[in-house]
Amino acid sequence: MKIKELFLFALVAGCIGCNTTPCPAPAPDTTAQDQAAIKTLEDRFVTGFNAKDTKAIMSLYVPDQSLIVFDASVPRQYAGADAYTKDWDSFWAMFPGPATMDLSELDVTVGGNVAYGHSIQRATMTGKKGKKMELTVRVTDGYKKVNGQWLISHEHVSVPIDFNTMKPDVNSK
Repeated sequence: MKIKELFLFALVAGCIGCNTTPCPAPAPDTTAQDQAAIKTLEDRFVTGFNAKDTKAIMSLYVPDQSLIVFDASVPRQYAGADAYTKDWDSFWAMFPGPATMDLSELDVTVGGNVAYGHSIQRATMTGKKGKKMELTVRVTDGYKKVNGQWLISHEHVSVPIDFNTMKPDVNSK
């Protein structure tokens, strides 16, 4: 009897320990869709820049104080969407003529609801006296998904420095 009791106990314990609720299916891999959405966001950035549309540009960033931007110009950092919006407005005031940009070498890495990407951005702006200025910058963006939409939450813009002259290389190749 002891063997039968032990067998019955093991059988009942095994059944109690079994979870009859099916395990949830693994989350689908959305990496390709997320990368495509971020590339579309960056295309919209270029469109906004070429239209000199601060509102369109800022719609691509988190709209609150959590935004941090290290721009190529002073000040060292912009904290919050309001501060960065003012930076764009000041930028357009310095370059009231036509402006064009192209973005290349975009590479995006996604990990869940956060991602990062880097690109090369070349712009031509026209100053107040009609003089054109060309500028090539390196941009690294940190993205986060907010309510299903990718937004830029951190941006770092830089230009290489030629250490022989200690001058920025604004047309780096």
